[in-house]
Amino acid sequence: MSDFFDLPPDLAALTAEIKAALDQVEAVEELLDTSRRWANDRRFQVGVQMLRGFLPPAEAARAQSNIADAAITALYPPIAAAFSSLHGTIPGSDIVIMAMGKLGGREMTATSDLDLVFIYDAPDSANTSDGGKPLAVSHYFARLSQRMINALKAQTAEGILYDVDMRLRPSGAAGPIATSLEAFIRYHHENAWTWEHMALTRARIVYGTGDLSTRLEKTIQTLLTMPRDPDQLLIDVAAMRARIDQEHHTDCLWAAKHVRGGLVDVEFLAQYLQLKYAHKHPDILAQNTLLALNQLKDSKILNSSEAETLKTALNHWQAVQSMLRLSLEGEITDISEDALPAGLQCTLAAYCDADNFDALKITILSQAQAVYDLFYRTIEKPAEVLAQKIKPKQS
Repeated sequence: MSDFFDLPPDLAALTAEIKAALDQVEAVEELLDTSRRWANDRRFQVGVQMLRGFLPPAEAARAQSNIADAAITALYPPIAAAFSSLHGTIPGSDIVIMAMGKLGGREMTATSDLDLVFIYDAPDSANTSDGGKPLAVSHYFARLSQRMINALKAQTAEGILYDVDMRLRPSGAAGPIATSLEAFIRYHHENAWTWEHMALTRARIVYGTGDLSTRLEKTIQTLLTMPRDPDQLLIDVAAMRARIDQEHHTDCLWAAKHVRGGLVDVEFLAQYLQLKYAHKHPDILAQNTLLALNQLKDSKILNSSEAETLKTALNHWQAVQSMLRLSLEGEITDISEDALPAGLQCTLAAYCDADNFDALKITILSQAQAVYDLFYRTIEKPAEVLAQKIKPKQS
């Protein structure tokens, strides 16, 4: 490892580093412990650099995401090899590990879990694997994917590598662990809810074999650029945001995710506008929220003032969330500012370009109101008006 306060290596260097470490061990238990030691060291380095002011939160988020990417990329082949030693392979098949959520957007914090989806493709002629303990195709990839999930989240003497959230896979918790490409396409064309396509705007392939990555990327592009009923899209997005607020409502200014005008409102605006206009402006699609906002501005879908409001708020909310998750235990839902140590208050102010903590509070409150005003004008109020128009037709 380079000097502790050097900037974190890029993804290629991190991947080479962890692969070299894993190449030194053979047993699965050693693979798990080695991967955890490596990731813990790298995550600790990023966290300290951010706390010390060497690494801005946005760069720290990308560095944390690169660590997760590298861990997945390096760990999957030996896990798959151990699995195939028992069950063989399915000739002509491929698999992809797709990230969504914060990993998909390269926006991870120190405590983020991994939103993953496993997708495979196999020849129509394939029935079972070719090993000593053959498995049917769907069972094979379900078991293999579960083996990889266990490798990431299993508790060992070195802790867990990452917690894994599979709820964004087709059909959610009721769906299969691994989904065939054909089933994935069919589900998203016929059964997916609007919020699932919102989530799909952040889908990014982390690891893949063969040409399945390219085919899946084209599939996602096609899904996201489909023309949509703008009225139904508006109603769906507004209803989804209302449900989230009902479940997670907070007036805590430091609950960056759920406070009105916070991260959820910024992300919903970006995702709504991408789904609404991507059929005419495919260039607005981006997994990273900041990049999406820039491209919405470039396409004149957001004006300069609206884009700057959202981008500035996004940067500040992400900085607040990253610092608090790094410094405090548990999800921040209701915390008094008196519980924030003076040093943390100063660090938060510095990262948000405020002169002091009092100035930061004024800035954050103003930005939250500006974001919510934009959300209300763009989504909430038009949805209310539309609902009133269609209500008599349903009575």
